[in-house]
Amino acid sequence: MSSDEAAGPGSDSGGPPVHALVTGATGYVGSRLVAALADSGITVTASARDAAKFDRFDFPEQVHRVELDVADHGSCVDAFAAAHERAGIAVTVAYFLVHSIGEGDFAEQDLDSARQFASAARAAGVHRIVYLGGLVPANEELSAHLDSRADVGDALGDAGVELVWLRAAVILGAGSTSFELIRHIADRVPVIPIPTWMNHRVSPIAVDDVLRYLVAAAVAERLPAGSYDISNDDRPTYAELIRAYADDKGLRRWWLPFPPVPPTLVARIASWLTPLPRHLTADLIMSLPNSMDSNDHRIRDLVADAPLTTVTEALRRCRAPHDVVGVFAARDPLQLVDTDPDWAG
Repeated sequence: MSSDEAAGPGSDSGGPPVHALVTGATGYVGSRLVAALADSGITVTASARDAAKFDRFDFPEQVHRVELDVADHGSCVDAFAAAHERAGIAVTVAYFLVHSIGEGDFAEQDLDSARQFASAARAAGVHRIVYLGGLVPANEELSAHLDSRADVGDALGDAGVELVWLRAAVILGAGSTSFELIRHIADRVPVIPIPTWMNHRVSPIAVDDVLRYLVAAAVAERLPAGSYDISNDDRPTYAELIRAYADDKGLRRWWLPFPPVPPTLVARIASWLTPLPRHLTADLIMSLPNSMDSNDHRIRDLVADAPLTTVTEALRRCRAPHDVVGVFAARDPLQLVDTDPDWAG
């Protein structure tokens, strides 16, 4: 990954040394964030519940590795201590990027994990926690997924460690669940039904901009603590996102307007039509009737060091021909890498 994709302050920038611990480091955003942080000069410790997962990644020796189960307080405490020992400096910023969506009672599990992790971070003297969650539309009954993500953010904020809470709607990038759901529906369904709630506007963001904001959040001088929505300047509907992908690929599709079909039915059908994990697909689609359009653009004035990637540009880069390599060897974080899920690409 090119350092100019997510430039940020490292320990050589004149300020105090920064040591970032990344949970979910073998996931889609987490693995790309490890590369972006390392490229920016920040000391990085990647964590995973099973250290054997690191064998699949091209993380260089400069990236430290620890086992960490966020659901186990003792494991969290041990991981912060191990990260300190291996890097020679204490963890200053901890990224909470794990979630159990699609895994049974994910809400209760994620809430407990957030509390365990934040408690251990506070005990370890961590300066701030950075959390990537979903948008939280006001005055609406939230889906189980969005309600859970909001509860996790609140729990992290209650722990006594300063929190940067970034809220995203649809993250665009080959390999991301949101993009792959769009891609598979457009690729596989010649006649695409459009329930009325698929005409709700959404505020998407490309994964390179997500990484830029996450890297900036490592240092208080770049991004003060607080909650920020993150998005680009586009405001397509869900239907327009699918249409934009189909048009970019040259697919001929028919669009069939529908009355407000229950999202449970759409979720069931989509889980049959796509290779994504069934429960994951269902949980995501159940959030579509909520408003995912944001007018909170405060972060753009604070982190304004690059133009935002548009939907058109993101789709082009997702589909651009390239060699499928590891996250550190990849030239563009929007392109597929060899550790993305089998159902991606």
